Amino acid sequence: MASADYNKWHRPVLLAETIEALALKPGGLYVDVTSGGGGHSAAILSQLNAEGRLIAMDRDADAREETRKRLESLNTLGSYSVRSSKFSSLSLNLFDEEKGHIDGLLADLGTSSYQLDEADRGFSYHQDGPLDMRMDRSDGESAAEILAWIKEDDLAYILRKYGEETHAGRIARAIVRERKLRAIETTGQLAEIISKAVPASARRKKHPARRSFQAIRIAVNREFEEIEALLEQIPVLMSSGGRVVIISFHSLEDRLIKQTFAKWEDPCECPREFPICVCGKKALGKRPYRKVIEASDEEVEENSRARSAKLRVFEFGGVG
Repeated sequence: MASADYNKWHRPVLLAETIEALALKPGGLYVDVTSGGGGHSAAILSQLNAEGRLIAMDRDADAREETRKRLESLNTLGSYSVRSSKFSSLSLNLFDEEKGHIDGLLADLGTSSYQLDEADRGFSYHQDGPLDMRMDRSDGESAAEILAWIKEDDLAYILRKYGEETHAGRIARAIVRERKLRAIETTGQLAEIISKAVPASARRKKHPARRSFQAIRIAVNREFEEIEALLEQIPVLMSSGGRVVIISFHSLEDRLIKQTFAKWEDPCECPREFPICVCGKKALGKRPYRKVIEASDEEVEENSRARSAKLRVFEFGGVG
């Protein structure tokens, strides 16, 4: 069982469950596409022998540096590399000899503790800082730039879809009204606008800006488009018997992953009344665990951010 290994950058969620789900082969090839602070990556690398290899990836430069330092501190036999990549560029950042030979791939879709807690990253509604929210600060528009031009209806849609925000319309109107008076450039400004826009009853429990910040972050980083791109690439990258482990924290993410895994397991598109399959689409593998894996009560007590974590597993090959 993996030990509780974490640093100020990132506390790996469902660490023991992840290592078990990957069914690690000491001499295998493993890819962690969300290395964060290196917690999951370190646990994987520590179980590899001289033939084993780990590729740790992240789109966040700070995360890659923290991962590099964490892995350098280990005394292990396995080799590793740390690479820059977002999900949609995964295949481009693998060598030809690695494609089709991955024995395990991990994606932890949660925002890291460091990103949430560091004011200058612009994710936090608790601290004032530049309104950025980009995972990769060299790529794309910041939250401030997007909020300066986005249409009110489109913003309300984002808040409703990605944040499940019941007051999306009121918040979107307030943001558009405020930006006509002054540029919205800090997290403190945005949090204040949202807090004033919602009814008093919505301010009594959790922070009223929580859902909106989540939704805007998802839109800034095109997170769902990136997850879809990742899922499209995975089947041709895995070896027979290779396992994919994905940890999600949002109901829409989990639904997408669940549906994709089910489709990989049963891709037949024939009408139900057909006695036999004629579409020719074959199963890519199976789901070793039928139920979603969630954090234990003990882990949630130690790390409240694990409460919404859901882990799903798919194993390629071995069917038909």
